Amino acid sequence: MFNSIIAVVVSYLLGSISFSILFARWLRKIDIRDHGSGNAGATNTLRVLGKGPAIAVFLLDIAKGSAAVLIGLWLGDGEKWVPVACGLASIWGHNWPIYFRFKGGKGIATTIGALILWAFMPTLIAGIVAIVAIVITRYVSLGSLIFAILLPLLFYLYDLESAYIWGTLVVALLAIFRHRKNIVKLMNGTENKLGSKKGEPHGA
Repeated sequence: MFNSIIAVVVSYLLGSISFSILFARWLRKIDIRDHGSGNAGATNTLRVLGKGPAIAVFLLDIAKGSAAVLIGLWLGDGEKWVPVACGLASIWGHNWPIYFRFKGGKGIATTIGALILWAFMPTLIAGIVAIVAIVITRYVSLGSLIFAILLPLLFYLYDLESAYIWGTLVVALLAIFRHRKNIVKLMNGTENKLGSKKGEPHGA
């Protein structure tokens, strides 16, 4: 049990490393949360810093989610709930990072990193559907929400362990909560589209 608790705590601390904030400080000497959408994630990094940093942030955010699950598998003594808790802890850390006044991103890239190790195929399917939605609508926030909401259904259809299904339910609720302002904008038709020159981009 002690090792499992350590794994969850380390996963939260790992998730709290906000690469979007760090890249903005290193490259532009700014706090990215004061620019664009104010979100510390890959989408806002794309708008504020450009494609290269955005790709790097996206991949690193995925990597920390995967690393957290691997820590859970390593220290969890075979308990299914430990890698699930570690994945959720990394997402929580990304959203509310202890190093950056608990103001982070929306956790989608970190979610991808965690869930590809929970169950690759259903995560891939949800990701493909989300990408198609983004390509068609150019709303990153909509694609992110579709991705998160599809996960519990797909994990259930794949008849996975209950710990993973409950984990995806938490992921979906977190995504809805973190995108609540985007949902209002989508309903009002005021959400910014990917690649637009004005407004606030939201999403991952």
